[in-house]
Amino acid sequence: MDILKQISQYVVEGEPGELEELMRRALDQGSTARELLDGGLLDGMNQVGELFREGEMFVPEVLMSARTMDLGMEIIKPLLGEGDVKVAGKIVVATVKGDLHDIGKKLVCMMLEGAGYEIHDLGVDVSPEDICRAVEEIRPDLVGMSAMLTTTMTAMKETTEALRAAGLYDSVKVMVGGAPINAGFAEEIGANYSPDATGAVELANALMAS
Repeated sequence: MDILKQISQYVVEGEPGELEELMRRALDQGSTARELLDGGLLDGMNQVGELFREGEMFVPEVLMSARTMDLGMEIIKPLLGEGDVKVAGKIVVATVKGDLHDIGKKLVCMMLEGAGYEIHDLGVDVSPEDICRAVEEIRPDLVGMSAMLTTTMTAMKETTEALRAAGLYDSVKVMVGGAPINAGFAEEIGANYSPDATGAVELANALMAS
């Protein structure tokens, strides 16, 4: 099997030990860090996204794939020049105030990072004020908010209102998701909706292109 295809496959299968050995051998044999990134690691994460969407992979498996991807990135990062990795965009991500759930958010962050985005994860139970502060400091392209409880959905609306009040809303595009969220609610508060982690990548790409 082609070495890049094998690297991609190890990412899909979540095999960090096998991946590390293969990547170091590939580098010794003359492969460039850029080739391993594009043809191996990113290709693998793209496949993971598709398999997850089709219901052929589940959250624990995707997390293992993401960790394997992270290990691969650690190996090649020192070898990548500044121009080698094009950042797709900067995203501030948070689980909103009153909500402590973060599995879904972590999955979204890993998928977005695998797609080339620079992620600033603010954690859980994050207030509108703290999200606004992060937007002021980081100047992201996108803001992603997650909620798993119906009772915390209002914090998303409060955050978009806070961004408007601070004059920051027009400088970013807002993405929302989570179990109780739907497209109608997102439109109502002035945000964009994604139903899952794979959709979040597609949505982010679409928003960056618009």
